[in-house]
Amino acid sequence: MAKAKLILICQSGGQFSTNSDGSMSYTGGEANALEINQETLFDDLKLKLAEMWNLDVRSLSIKYFLPLNKRTLINLANDKDLKRMYEFHGASVTADVYIMGREGFDPQSSRDHANRTNDIKLAETLPTGTAAATTSIVVAGAPVDSLIDVAVIDHNPPAVSTKSKAAPHYANRKITRFSSANSTLNGLVTVTVDSKALSPTQVDMSSTPADTVKKKRRTTLLKSIDSAPGIGSLIDEVGGTGKGTSRKKKIQKHLIPAVVVDEEQQEKAAPWSDNLVDCPVVADSVLSLEALVGAWREGITGEGQEFNSVPEFRDALQKYAIANRFAYKLKKNDSNRVSGICVIEGCSWRIHASWVPSSQSFVVKRMNKSHTCGGESWKAAHPAKNWLVSIIKDRLRDSPHHKPREIAQGIARDFGIELNYSQLWRGIEDAREQLLGSYKEAYNELPLFCEKVVEANPGSLAKLFTGDNGRFQHLFVSFRALIQGFNGGCRPLVFLDSISFKSKYHEVFLMASAVDGDDGSFPLAFAVVDVEDDSNWCWFLEQLRSAFSTSTPITFISDHEKGLENSVHQVFENGHYGYSIFHLVENFKKNVKGPFTGDGKGFLVSRLLAAAHAQRLDSFTAYIEQMKKVSSKAYDWIMQSEPDKWALASFKGEPFHFITVDIAEPYAKWIEEVKELPIVQKVEVLISKLVELFNARRTNSGNWVTKLTPSREEKLQEEHQRATSLKVLFSSDTVFEVHDNSINVVVDLQKRVCSCLEWKASGLPCRHALAVFYCTGKNSYDYCPECFTVDCYFITYSNSISPVRGPYEKSTDGTDPFTTHVLPPCTPKPSTKQNKKQQTKTEGVTKREVCCSRCGGVGHNKLTCKETLQIVIVIH
Repeated sequence: MAKAKLILICQSGGQFSTNSDGSMSYTGGEANALEINQETLFDDLKLKLAEMWNLDVRSLSIKYFLPLNKRTLINLANDKDLKRMYEFHGASVTADVYIMGREGFDPQSSRDHANRTNDIKLAETLPTGTAAATTSIVVAGAPVDSLIDVAVIDHNPPAVSTKSKAAPHYANRKITRFSSANSTLNGLVTVTVDSKALSPTQVDMSSTPADTVKKKRRTTLLKSIDSAPGIGSLIDEVGGTGKGTSRKKKIQKHLIPAVVVDEEQQEKAAPWSDNLVDCPVVADSVLSLEALVGAWREGITGEGQEFNSVPEFRDALQKYAIANRFAYKLKKNDSNRVSGICVIEGCSWRIHASWVPSSQSFVVKRMNKSHTCGGESWKAAHPAKNWLVSIIKDRLRDSPHHKPREIAQGIARDFGIELNYSQLWRGIEDAREQLLGSYKEAYNELPLFCEKVVEANPGSLAKLFTGDNGRFQHLFVSFRALIQGFNGGCRPLVFLDSISFKSKYHEVFLMASAVDGDDGSFPLAFAVVDVEDDSNWCWFLEQLRSAFSTSTPITFISDHEKGLENSVHQVFENGHYGYSIFHLVENFKKNVKGPFTGDGKGFLVSRLLAAAHAQRLDSFTAYIEQMKKVSSKAYDWIMQSEPDKWALASFKGEPFHFITVDIAEPYAKWIEEVKELPIVQKVEVLISKLVELFNARRTNSGNWVTKLTPSREEKLQEEHQRATSLKVLFSSDTVFEVHDNSINVVVDLQKRVCSCLEWKASGLPCRHALAVFYCTGKNSYDYCPECFTVDCYFITYSNSISPVRGPYEKSTDGTDPFTTHVLPPCTPKPSTKQNKKQQTKTEGVTKREVCCSRCGGVGHNKLTCKETLQIVIVIH
């Protein structure tokens, strides 16, 4: 059985750039094409690439993009990586890879591998800059009124393309074959074609426009080595050591257009056949989508036109109808005859074709090209599903994050077809499934995925839970490296949050994150659940508790609106629970409406943050009283938000007021990048992101030269500057009184506290304590928590995480313990808009009132204010 091939578009010498949407593009350099299969070894591929680009094989770096993800480069470093890339691109004909390294190839490396059968073939060499733009057009059907110069690819012949009696006879043909016994590549052939020989541009009727644009990855050309206009040349390796498959079938499988060549004549270097009427050719130019649709428009020429088979005729007829913008229906449709009429009753357009045994072809017998329906049939046209999926698939392959609206607009612009929402969405789902694999079958890979996670990361947890009906319920993952890092270098703070996967099955991603010594988000564990509710949060916290090995009370922080307090106290009895400052501010902005007086809503947000950071209750009260003067509704909202869960002055747990950003933001960005992938691939990429995060922070911390982490060092130096003007009075060896302007505070070095309370809140010595250190000659770093030191930060990220990679194939000998099929969750889509409407009606929320900042009145603003203000002039 022939091995499935994948054509690698190998690019080198260019550089990457980041686009505005976060995707990456590669510009410049040159490109070559190689064929690999599932048995290709990485070392063979690496050697071939090093030789191709004259690079040192030891310095070679190979990278590629995942399908539908142009934002993250994936490294190719071993056989497992190569197999994984091959599996990822199983639904594709081509894959782009990018090669970097030091110049200078060692020929000895090539001699060492001279006798190996590596299943790698050189396909074509690409001109600079054409790796993403060259269009390949193939002869079939009737000509189009445009003239181009062409280069011909030398291959053994595939099946002959569509025949047409209307096709012109090509005159003045001149084809010359050159060969060299000293060529470095076996079976290389150079072909030149007279520009007069192939005048009309003809198009492969088996291709969609996007398919034809894609064929540049399969049949790209060398730059012409002939200076004469219209003369092209192409070098192609047609040799190989594969067994069990004829050369003709191999070339057909590669889908590469070919000139008809007799194999015996080729061996004897005899002249080539000059019958080029039905020979496919490749255009050495970039043709627009409009030109291809124009070729479709002429794909059916009339009575007497011949086709090789019934499916070929049906495909040509479908493209002909799309290009000419009408809809038809088939009255007769079998293996011997096809009859079609316009869908509008009474229209004169019709066609009939049947099989002719004598010529072994399918011939158009009768055709009336004129329509009398006035184009009404096109308004009711519905595109065939397979055709629509192929068009969408090619657009997603080029731009993985294409929005549905952009796809619909592009199809309407290029083909004149208006799609409704259900048609478009079903087409997108089918296209993504063909590109990335089955979303449903991916759940069956989860048991083996969990097994591989634990196998690659001893001491880690990867648990999968299903319901009685076999449907997915929970997946929990926590790495030993994360728990050890938390226990050794993080404060006992854990932030809880959730993010919707926005996928077909509406899974929800739950996460627990800590804060490292540099105030960065430190992932602890994550889970994927079928629905976000109290039961699943309790389950997640129970799994988290089983992973922890510390007895220190932990403070949990989450969004107030999630209502997780009962779940936290149910699982962690000695834990504390507070409300996230970030979400508190966001909820405040969303829920508090006008009217506002004085400084307005912006002032309220700043006072809210000040109240959250206030060290004492009297300061907290003062800030919220200021808010009350601007908006009584804002004051009422604050008092109902349980300030003891977020205000520093009254909170009993570990202080967290300094975290005012969204801790879950890194996760949210990662999930946005992988939202189109099946569940196993999603989790794989998320784990890869964790590995990248760990490696980057470990590397960065190795370059720090300060005692404390950068953020803590900066804070300490600010306090040092403020401490220089303070006056210190000695009370005892450990207790001191410090005068700070009109305020006197007491510093106790033994208890490591100051009556200003800032030392306790931030963990770092306050300016009063630093003034005492100046007077006593003590080192301020000796009084800083260990978790703020660079050494501790490095230890936090010192352990490594081993990523896991598919494929996850179950054994066939019956020894696999995971024999139960895992079905996707059956969760209805949450109707958020409807819930919001119902909530608005039940709560009786009134429309926001406009408040004037000029006169303080309600119902108008300062631009429309007509009140006469009294001006008072005070003369001293």
